[in-house]
Amino acid sequence: MKKLIIVESPAKIKTISKFLGKDYKIMSTLGHIKDLPAKKIGVTINDGIDIDYVVIEKKESVIADICKQAQKADEIYLAPDPDREGEIIAWHIEQEIEKVTDADKIHRIWFNEITKPAVTEALEHPTSVDLEKVAAQQARRVLDRWVGYEVSPVLWRKIKKGLSAGRVQSVALKLICDREEEIRNFKPKEYWSIDGIFAHKKSKFSAPLIQIGGKKIDINNEKQAKTIIEKIKKASYLIDSIQDKERKKNPYPPFMTSTLQQAAYNQLGFNVKKTMQLAQNLYEGIPLEDSQSPVALITYMRTDSLRLSDTATKAARSYIDENFGKNYLPSKAQVYVKGGGKAQDAHEAIRPIDVKITPDYVRKFIPADAAKLYDLIWKRFVACQMNPAEYAQRQVTITGGEFTFRVTGSTLIFDGYLRVYSASDDEEEEEKKIVIPKTLKEKDPVDLTDLDSKQHFTQPPPRYTEASLVKGLEKEGIGRPSTYATILNTIRTRDYTTLEKKKFHPTELGMTVTKLLTENLPKIMDVKFTAHLEEDLDKIAKGELKRDTLLKEFYKDFMKDLEIFKGEKGKHAEPTDIKCPKCKKNKLAIRISKTGSFLGCLGFPECTFTSNFKRDESGNIQLIKTEGPKLLDEICPKCKKHQLRQMVGRFGPFISCSGYPECKYIPATKANFKCPLDKKGDVVKKQWKGRVFWGCSNYPKCKFVVFGDIEETKCPDCKLPFLIKKYDKQGNLTLTCSNKECGYKKAVKQADEE
Repeated sequence: MKKLIIVESPAKIKTISKFLGKDYKIMSTLGHIKDLPAKKIGVTINDGIDIDYVVIEKKESVIADICKQAQKADEIYLAPDPDREGEIIAWHIEQEIEKVTDADKIHRIWFNEITKPAVTEALEHPTSVDLEKVAAQQARRVLDRWVGYEVSPVLWRKIKKGLSAGRVQSVALKLICDREEEIRNFKPKEYWSIDGIFAHKKSKFSAPLIQIGGKKIDINNEKQAKTIIEKIKKASYLIDSIQDKERKKNPYPPFMTSTLQQAAYNQLGFNVKKTMQLAQNLYEGIPLEDSQSPVALITYMRTDSLRLSDTATKAARSYIDENFGKNYLPSKAQVYVKGGGKAQDAHEAIRPIDVKITPDYVRKFIPADAAKLYDLIWKRFVACQMNPAEYAQRQVTITGGEFTFRVTGSTLIFDGYLRVYSASDDEEEEEKKIVIPKTLKEKDPVDLTDLDSKQHFTQPPPRYTEASLVKGLEKEGIGRPSTYATILNTIRTRDYTTLEKKKFHPTELGMTVTKLLTENLPKIMDVKFTAHLEEDLDKIAKGELKRDTLLKEFYKDFMKDLEIFKGEKGKHAEPTDIKCPKCKKNKLAIRISKTGSFLGCLGFPECTFTSNFKRDESGNIQLIKTEGPKLLDEICPKCKKHQLRQMVGRFGPFISCSGYPECKYIPATKANFKCPLDKKGDVVKKQWKGRVFWGCSNYPKCKFVVFGDIEETKCPDCKLPFLIKKYDKQGNLTLTCSNKECGYKKAVKQADEE
C-alpha cells in the first residue's frame, strides 16, 4: 500500500474504490473526530482565542487505525466533504497524522462529485488544508458554544430545567413567534368583488370589475356592493380594447440546498431532514445494476451556488437536442448566478452527475423515495437548460358608463421547459384557465347577462411550514444551507413548537423563551445582527476578517447583556390582564412547570390560585376549569373495595385507588420486556422523592434496579433491551447502556448548535 485517502463518510469508500487501483487504501473518519468538550465551554480568551479540542468518544480507535496506515503510506490525501465542516475534519486528522509521519506527505483534495474524472483530477492537483475555511468553522462553533452554554443555564433557572438557547436556533424560533403575534393581532377587513357575466354572439365570458370612475374599486360592505350593482345594471357595455401579446416563462435555475429542500417539501412531502439524508445517499453512491458497486448520482448537496460546469451544461444541451429537438434548445447555455453573487463556496449547483442516467432507469434499482428525489433534481437540471415556455396572452377591457371590467387569459402555445419540469406546487401562481371568445373585436357591444358579487375578508399571514421557514431563513440571511436541517430539527425537538397540519405553532414555552431572550439579549435575537454575523463568517473564510477579531467583539457585547440577565432573581412569570378570581386583587401570570404552562396568581404565596388555560385564534386567554378525579368502572385489585380513579398529579396523569389514604394502590407502568436479571419479573416504573427508577416486580427477591428513565431501544452492542436516558447540565441527551462491561453511549441532542 503506497497511497492513503481519508474520507469523511464510510459510504464513499466503495464508490471511490471502483476508480482506483490496488495502490490506494481508503479509510473514513466516520464524521468529526474532535470537538469542544461536552462538560465545559472549552473556549478561553487570552491575547487570542484558545480552543480546547478533545477527541470524541469512541474515535480514539478510528484515529489510531488511520495513523497506523499513514505511517506506511508514501502519500496521504485528506478528502472530507468540500465545505467548512469537511475542512475542520481534514485539519484535525492532519494534526494527528503529523505526529507519526512527515507533514510533506499530507495533501488536501476535494471533489464536488464522486466520479472517476473528478477524483483523478483532485489527486493530480492536491492542495493544502484551507486554514481560513478552518477559522470560519471555528468561529461559528465558538459563537454557537458561547450562546448555547452561557444562556441555557439561565433559562433553566428562570423557567425550567432542560431548556436550550442557540445562536441561530433562537432567531429561527423568533421568526415563528413573531408570525404568531402577527396572526393574533390581525384584524380581518371585509371587502367585496363583483364579476360581470357578458354575452357576445353565442359566447359568454366573465370579467371582474376593476375601476369605478377611473379609480380602483374599494367595496367594503354588502350595502355598498348592492348600490353599485344597481348602477352597473343600468349601463350599456362595449369592448373598449383588446391587447394580444406573447409572454415567456423562463425555466427555474438548478437546485441549491435551500431550493431543493423547499421543492422536495412542496412536491414530494419530504421534511428537510429526510431530503438531506436522501441527497447524501445519492451523492455518496447507491448500487444500480451491480449490487456490489455503488454509483454516485448527484453532485455535493450542501451548496448555495447556482453555477454549473461547462461539462455539465454541454451534456444537458446534447441530451435536450437528441431527445426533444432543436426547438427546445436555446442558442447558448443558460448561466445562473445567485443574487449578488454571494454563494458561500465555489461549488456547483445540485445536479445529476450523468444526465444520461435517467430517472426511469434509476427507478428500477433504488428505493422509491430516493428515486423521487433524483427525479426532481434531474428534471430541474435538464429544464434549466431548455427554452422558455410561451403563452399567447389576451387582455380584454369592457367599459360602460363609469364602470371598467377587465379579464386576462393565457393559452400555452409552446411548452418549452414545461415538457420536462412543472413545479406546480411551488409556482408563484398557477396559470388561470380562463377562456376568452375568439370572436371579440374592439368596439363590439356586449350584453351584461348577470352579476356575481362575493364577500371576502383579508387573511392573516400564514404560519410557517418547513419549506417556508427555510425560505424565510434564506431571505433574511440566517444560517447556511448545511445548517437548515439541524435548526428545524432542534426547534421541533425542544418543545418550543408543535407541527399541526404541517405548520409550526409556537408553544407557550416557545413564546415565553423568545420574549425573555428578546428583552434581555436583544442583539443575539436581532435578525439583522445574526445575518451580519453570517456575512462576517464568510469574510473569515475569504481571509478578509480575522477570526479572533470577530469573536472578541461579539463576546464583549454579549457578556455585558448576559451579566445583567443573570443578575435578575426569581422564576419568570408573564403577567396577563386577567384578575385573579380567588383573591380579586392581583393579576394572573403565565408560569412554566415540569408538566407545562399554567396560570398562577401574582400574589403567591398569600394566594395559591392556579388554573390551566387555552388561547383562542386571536391569542386571548381562557381559563379551563380543572376536572376533579374521575372514577373508573374498575375495582381496586388490592383492597377489593374501592373504585379506581384517574387523577392528574405533579408528574402528569395517573391512576390510583379512590380509598386513599386507607389504600395506596397505584398500578405500575410496565416495560415491554422481562427483568434481565431474574428473567421472570416485570420491569416496572416507580417514583421515590420525585426521582424516577425502574425495578423488578419480584423485589426484594430480585434486586434489579435502574435509576432514571429508559428508552426501549436495544443496545446495538450487547443487545440489552433498553438504554438509559441521561441529561447533562446543558440539556444534552445521551443514551447509555447500563451494562458496565458494554459501555455503549450515543449522544442524541445538543444544547448548542453544530
